Amino acid sequence: QVQLVESGGGLVQPGGSLRLSCVASGFTFSVYSSYVMSWYRQPPGKERELVAGITIADGSTNYADSMKGRFTISRDNAKNTVYLQMNSLKPEDTAVYYCNAQHYASVGRNYWGQGTQVTVSS
Repeated sequence: QVQLVESGGGLVQPGGSLRLSCVASGFTFSVYSSYVMSWYRQPPGKERELVAGITIADGSTNYADSMKGRFTISRDNAKNTVYLQMNSLKPEDTAVYYCNAQHYASVGRNYWGQGTQVTVSS
C-alpha cells in the first residue's frame, strides 16, 4: 500500500522560502523505481495544477513554466523523500500543496498525499 505524507507547509511572508517534504512508503526509491513523483497545488477556488515532477530512477525533472527559477524539486533516495524548495514566494503561491506518485507503466497506480497548506501573506 503506497502512502504519501507531506509536511513543511505554513505561513510565510512574501519573498520568503519554505521547503516541503513528502515521505513515501510502500515502494522504494532507487535507480530501478518506476515512479514519477510530483508536486501539485490547488489555490483557493481554483483547479489543482502541476508544480513540478521528478523521475525517481534518474532524477530528471520538469516544471510548470510559472514555477521555473523559484521552485526546485529534488529527492533523497535514502530517505524515500521528495522535496519542494520554494523561494521568493508570492501571495499567489498560496495553496494546498499535494504530493503525487504515478507509476509510469500502470496508470491505475496513482497516489496522493493529504496535502499541506502554504499561505503567503504579510
